Amino acid sequence: MRVDLILEANHSGARVAELARLAERYGFGGLWVSNMHDARDPFINFVQAALATSRITVGPVAVSPYELHPMKMAVSLLTLNELSGGRAHIGIAAGAGGAPTAMGVPQERRLRAVRECVEILKLASTGKPLRYKGEMYKVLYFHPSFAGDRPPMVWVCANGPMMLGSAATYADGIFTGDHTPEDIGRMRAIVDARLREVGRDGSGMRFNNFWAWHVKDTKAAAHKEARRWLAVRATPYPDYYYRDLLPQEEMDVIFANKKGILKAFNTGSDVIEGIPADIMERFVDKATSASAVQDLDHEIARLKRFSANGLTEISLRIYENPEWTIRLLGEQVLPALA
Repeated sequence: MRVDLILEANHSGARVAELARLAERYGFGGLWVSNMHDARDPFINFVQAALATSRITVGPVAVSPYELHPMKMAVSLLTLNELSGGRAHIGIAAGAGGAPTAMGVPQERRLRAVRECVEILKLASTGKPLRYKGEMYKVLYFHPSFAGDRPPMVWVCANGPMMLGSAATYADGIFTGDHTPEDIGRMRAIVDARLREVGRDGSGMRFNNFWAWHVKDTKAAAHKEARRWLAVRATPYPDYYYRDLLPQEEMDVIFANKKGILKAFNTGSDVIEGIPADIMERFVDKATSASAVQDLDHEIARLKRFSANGLTEISLRIYENPEWTIRLLGEQVLPALA
């Protein structure tokens, strides 16, 4: 299973390049930043990293066709792909990063919007003149002749059964978020069934998962960091799919205290009001990798379960002290997975 890294979205371009060089030396497969509506531009911010590396793939996750027309998205993606020598990648999602909501843009017909966006990106990647008339997006007089021989990898971000089933018919890869190994097994079954239904060979279907990595010197430090970031995990919210992290009555306590989770995130606190400490501890243990270094074998075993349940790669979101984390992963986790 390939291991990618997801960096803080608001690192400077120089900082991203510095971390990209380190990650490439350790053998990580790819580097991502989350496409946040109030962070640096995720295409421009990878330029220095693209020029400073030679193997690792680079690009944003996730970009929405409701925030950026697929034609202009193609221009940015193909430019990054050219600068990196064919190493660009992108994750496409409907409501990615909060931008459509922040702009007040309705997100209607999500399945159609994502599909048309991916179709346009793939056609643009051929470098041939493009004329596209979809139900939601149109492209006229577009000839991205600078597209190279190595097209960028286009992922579809999918979590629910409808998007999973739709993406299985056209995507090169599916990128999920915050799902446990057991969730991945259920999701992979949906995708594989759909592939068989449409007669598509699934042997090349790549499957990725965004996963929060908070391993620190002590478990207490790991949990403190995990609690601070819990509001941007998908798992504390009741409309997420495939959740069986805790018994329902305990999940109901978490759902009822979303304000406390959001307050901790907005104030940079690790104290979440309204949720008993024992429930919070077990929830964090299930929803993230938040262990002490001395318990690293536990997290390696979890990563192996991800692979056994159908992941071809995993993208680990890393937080404070990224150099320390990259070295830990590179020296102790990657060899164990190999």
